[in-house]
Amino acid sequence: MTSASAYSTLTSLQRKRYLFVCINRRAEENPKGCCAAKDSEQVYRALKEEIAAHGLAKLEARVCTSSCLDQCATGVTVLVEPDHFFYGRVTVADVPAIVDGLVKGQPVKRLVVTADQHNGARWDERHRR
Repeated sequence: MTSASAYSTLTSLQRKRYLFVCINRRAEENPKGCCAAKDSEQVYRALKEEIAAHGLAKLEARVCTSSCLDQCATGVTVLVEPDHFFYGRVTVADVPAIVDGLVKGQPVKRLVVTADQHNGARWDERHRR
């Protein structure tokens, strides 16, 4: 097997989309708050169930848990890769729309976190040296 065909085999095993749900938990007195306190674990479970129910779990999408995604102001936060955008303020009620968006290949615009929702700057702009 050539290296090119080996690479092709590896990439064919990956799903098209990965959804990372922040389930970070902080102390209640922490002013940043946390996604876990906003029911992110329920959002995670609902996404997994809905994706499986639509037959997307094997090839199309995988839902994973994540620690803090640095989007505390807009939690519950879901990072969608490889598209590299965030959904924010996600609730269990939003899950069907998110999965429908995966099926149609269209993000749910009302949930997409924009730069102005995060202090007007993207992550890479805030962390430049």
